[in-house]
Amino acid sequence: MTSRARPQRTPPPSGLVIVDKPAGWTSHDVVGKLRGLAGTRKVGHAGTLDPMATGVLVIGVERATKLLGHLALTEKSYQGTIRLGQTTSTDDAEGEPLSSADAGQVTDEAIAAGVAALTGRIMQVPPQVSAIKVNGERAYRRARAGETVELAARPVTVSSFEVLAVRREGELIDIEVSVDCSSGTYIRSLARDLGEGLGVGGHLTALRRTRVGPYTLDGARTIEELAKECVILPIGEAVTAAFPRRDLTPDEARLVSHGGRPSAAGLGPGPVGAFGPDGSLIALLEENGKVARPLVVFAP
Repeated sequence: MTSRARPQRTPPPSGLVIVDKPAGWTSHDVVGKLRGLAGTRKVGHAGTLDPMATGVLVIGVERATKLLGHLALTEKSYQGTIRLGQTTSTDDAEGEPLSSADAGQVTDEAIAAGVAALTGRIMQVPPQVSAIKVNGERAYRRARAGETVELAARPVTVSSFEVLAVRREGELIDIEVSVDCSSGTYIRSLARDLGEGLGVGGHLTALRRTRVGPYTLDGARTIEELAKECVILPIGEAVTAAFPRRDLTPDEARLVSHGGRPSAAGLGPGPVGAFGPDGSLIALLEENGKVARPLVVFAP
């Protein structure tokens, strides 16, 4: 009896899926769901969102997973709510309450000054419950085991930190804020540090990411929408949206597709999308002096 060969499944196109992550889902939950919807195990995400947070989560499919480390380094935008007068173990609403104070006397002027002090290039200590590694182990694992984790302050850039609204209710103040910041900035830490600077403590009660690099909520789809139609932004379009574009000559395309280094084109620091004469994505390049070094090669 002859056995029939199983038909080969066609892999999905390489590209990005811009997800509007729902509250209560981890970034890993979203990756697992997209593996089922896209029909491939080759799925990853750029820049983790806490379960409490909602908004833009960039998912890479197939060869686009190679882009994720570079996309994770781009600037991000958020809208959130900071509560003054209470601290928690996680610096957000998911943690255990630690302390409370009367914030009712904190003026709008004091809040504005506190926000201004946390704008620009600052040194920030990540939350105790975070994915930062301490001696090879995630800080959140140590913190949840009852250990006090000493995390070093790191330089981050908060390019914009704006107060959108102030709501006062008894001893508590809720502040609606918008933040544009560099990769690695914790909005939970901004909430904690704002409250600490005002002498009343603070934590984050809501967070929505509105942008990762060029990808915004306007182009994001909910899990329910993706379940009906899994829309994948083609990898070439994704690179063109995020990075400067360089069109290679046939000789340059052959060189780069084999890992070679073409001459620099004067496109500045950071990744550059390199495309072949037929318009296909060949690689991400990084210019260094007179040559361009391939960061990632996509050409087969």
